[in-house]
Amino acid sequence: MIKHLKRLGADSLLYAFMNVGTKIIAFIMLPIYTRFLSDPSQYGVLDYIDRITSMLTFLVIFGTDSALAYYYFEAKDQKLRDYYVRTVMMFRLVIVMILGLVVFAGGDWLSELLLEETGKSYLLLIAIGTLFFDTILTLILTVLRYDFFTKRVVFFTVLKMLLIAVVSYLMLITIWPTVTGILAARILSVGFVALLLFKYAVKYVRPYFDKKLLVEVLKYAAPLVPASLAFWVIVNANTMFLKEYTSFEEVGIYGTAIKFAALITLVTSGVQMAWRPFSMSLKDKENNARIFSKIYMAILLIGTFGIMIVATIMPWVIKVLDSNYWEAYKYVALISTTTFLNFYYMIISIGIFFTKKTKYISYAFGMAAIVNVILNIALIPKFSIWGAVAAYLLSYIVAIVYIFIRSQKLFYVPVSGMKMSIQFLWVIVSVIGIVYIQEHAAISDVNIIYVWLFYLIGLFAVGIHKDLLSKGLNEGVES
Repeated sequence: MIKHLKRLGADSLLYAFMNVGTKIIAFIMLPIYTRFLSDPSQYGVLDYIDRITSMLTFLVIFGTDSALAYYYFEAKDQKLRDYYVRTVMMFRLVIVMILGLVVFAGGDWLSELLLEETGKSYLLLIAIGTLFFDTILTLILTVLRYDFFTKRVVFFTVLKMLLIAVVSYLMLITIWPTVTGILAARILSVGFVALLLFKYAVKYVRPYFDKKLLVEVLKYAAPLVPASLAFWVIVNANTMFLKEYTSFEEVGIYGTAIKFAALITLVTSGVQMAWRPFSMSLKDKENNARIFSKIYMAILLIGTFGIMIVATIMPWVIKVLDSNYWEAYKYVALISTTTFLNFYYMIISIGIFFTKKTKYISYAFGMAAIVNVILNIALIPKFSIWGAVAAYLLSYIVAIVYIFIRSQKLFYVPVSGMKMSIQFLWVIVSVIGIVYIQEHAAISDVNIIYVWLFYLIGLFAVGIHKDLLSKGLNEGVES
């Protein structure tokens, strides 16, 4: 048992290092990209192509990742495991090749439709080429992860990000100081890493067709697609609608703000990885509901406090970018609020996971996706980026409220939903106040101190400190 626990702990630390490392590399590259792509519309094109690629990746995977995880460990024979991997690889690569043919045949028509300019279809073809190599690489690393070759997975994942960063920089300063240079760097880097794993590529890329295996995999995968699609819509629809209703310049500014807001995951990812085993370990503990109530409030307090800090310092932090992107700072805090909610729903959904009623997660994000699309259509034409931010935030609020109510019915935690709601709304009002002051030169930034006082007084007014300091937490942990 101790041996298995040590392995779990070591693997978790390595994967945490991998996640943090890749995010830091991506963040370091952001100011470099904006220096060369000084026109936000150029970065908007890059971000839009990334969103399209994200959608195509969703189509390529089609839930087969979860299906393979099940059948790989279900199969006792290594030969059968390999057949499952080759079946999934064949399915994914066939989809990629079909997409490549569509892009090639679409040519200038697709270029005009998606990028609003003819003669740019080669950018889409480069993205498809990268998707081809990344499809091979991703599945190989997945199998290595299943076989507990953790160090190899971490090494090749970080190597890929480092190569993309270095080659992108070299491309930008020598050959193509444009979107083309960045995309070319990606296909070269991913292709090179896939080549380093040639031994595995030869093993799993060999065509293999077994109708029975393919049907098994797709039957398992298909029901998972709606939930994945809902997540994709919530995360990416804003960009798509921004491009349709405004311009690539707004897409570039919004995409930049999203990248900064994603930095909050450097803090939350570690907690998220640890939360599931921690919460399950308390499932049968005496007074566990009381423990969870305090954790709910503590994490919400820390999260909202962090969002206030983000709103306060962002005008200075954003100056690492080209000056044409500085206006993105005002959107970062509210987008960070949504990023926090994407993490926080895992915390407050213990009732759903304790009772295995995970279908409610799919219901929640399905509703949120519909709300997101409706709000994007209603708000973006009038409010541009602010409309996209509002649609993103409000759709997540719909999801998290539904999840909290359902989870409470399945496993009651003695926490005040009203207090939590007030605290959350309080921080939104405070953030809006901070941004308003920052946006108006006639108002001194010193007034931000009063907004902070407003925020802190609000917390004490609803009695957050009483919930956190009352007895029960230590007693519950000891029991």
